[in-house]
Amino acid sequence: MMLSHCFAVFWEALSLKVLLLFLATFILVADYMRQRRPKDFPPGPVPLPFLGNLLHFDIRKPHLSVQKLTEKYGNVVGLQFGNIRGVFVNGLQLVKEALIHQGENFLDRPKIPIIYDHFQTFGLVNSNGMSWKQQRRFALSTLRNFGLGKKSLEERIQEEIKFLTDAIEEEKGQPFDPHYLINNAVSNVICSITFGDRFDYHDSQFQNLLRLLNEAGRMQASIWSQVYNIFPALMKRLPGPYQTSFKNWEHLKSFVRKIIEKHQEDQNPQEARDFIDAYLNEMAKEDASSSFHKENLLQSTLDLFFAGTETTSTTLRWALLYMAIYPEIQGRVQAEIDSVIGQSRQPGIADRDSMPYTNAVIHEVQRISTVLPLNVPRLTTVDTRLAGFHVPKGTILIANLTSVLFDKDEWETPNVFNPDHFLENGQFKKKEAFIPFSAGKRACLGEQMARMELFLFFTALIQKFTFQAPKDVKLSLDSQMSHLLNPKPYHICAFSR
Repeated sequence: MMLSHCFAVFWEALSLKVLLLFLATFILVADYMRQRRPKDFPPGPVPLPFLGNLLHFDIRKPHLSVQKLTEKYGNVVGLQFGNIRGVFVNGLQLVKEALIHQGENFLDRPKIPIIYDHFQTFGLVNSNGMSWKQQRRFALSTLRNFGLGKKSLEERIQEEIKFLTDAIEEEKGQPFDPHYLINNAVSNVICSITFGDRFDYHDSQFQNLLRLLNEAGRMQASIWSQVYNIFPALMKRLPGPYQTSFKNWEHLKSFVRKIIEKHQEDQNPQEARDFIDAYLNEMAKEDASSSFHKENLLQSTLDLFFAGTETTSTTLRWALLYMAIYPEIQGRVQAEIDSVIGQSRQPGIADRDSMPYTNAVIHEVQRISTVLPLNVPRLTTVDTRLAGFHVPKGTILIANLTSVLFDKDEWETPNVFNPDHFLENGQFKKKEAFIPFSAGKRACLGEQMARMELFLFFTALIQKFTFQAPKDVKLSLDSQMSHLLNPKPYHICAFSR
């Protein structure tokens, strides 16, 4: 009896071990089958169970990780992150092939879990299909009506420049961090178009929103977000710093939602003041498309606010840093400004064609800073052949813009800050490989606005000030990754000219 009982206990324990071993083996085999590369899929490192190639990827410097993988596997690299399969394309010709020549095959945005759980598929950035086409077409048309490409936009920027230069004057040559001053100034341009108003640099609520925007971007590029993307069902139920990101975006949505509600209260349908009014008018039309609703209005407004703030302001912060580190280049820009514009008037966009060196410096800042190094992800909409490889439908495609903007076959000194990349016989020279705004149908819709802002802000700042490192401080060009590639925080001195 005793022996029989012991045998039963042993058998139950053994059965439990066998069952657990079977389950573990089954899960590993299932994961292997799920991660197994399709036939003719681009080469890449062997993925680990569950994590895929996460450990092959330095999230702090993702563009450098891709560069190392490219050197080993070629210009088309296949990677796996959990159940997300991705392909990275490198070099001008392949990026053009994917984004332009076969652009229709890579037109959609993927449902990356942490982004989808924040924004769903609403707005201008994350929508797809007919909804995306209608939202983008409407946004482009409305932005033009409110000044994109017209003098009224130039006047908005020039007005904001005056506020910014006055604020910098108040620093009286003492070291200061230009981050939020520049963020606020650039943001005010898009805010005047979307919200119909600007925000004072001392507005504590708006400053807090800009900080939330910055924090949300840093979290999006963290290892926590990557783990969330691999195990979304589990991670969304667990505490962690990524939960702060959800709270930050909710604060930002609440801010925009209140502005929309205020517009609904005092709107005059006969006179649209800004993007929100124009969108509300579109929603009210009898023949309005079903894609024009409050969720798309909220997200489109937030997309414009986010995109219209971060990329341009980050580029300007890089520009001031480069000017302080390369005083001889800053001096040449100032000499050209003094010759063409002088000190008695503000720069205008019409001056750009007469200022090839200044224009070249701005383009070189954009090239070498590469604020969006890996572009915004695309989704393969049909099975596609790319450079001889099979890219199945549903694969995420990443166009590595860094590989184009630093291509040694396209740029004489790709790793050196060199405005001569954009000059020929003293005249400004366009370069095919200059694609910081991406390419194809999903290229940045605010490119024209951003180009105008960069020229006017940069030229006005260098016209009014000489930027230098604080005494006994050596400025660094080190970067840090959030949703964009930012300069590490720095302090700078602005001396009135």
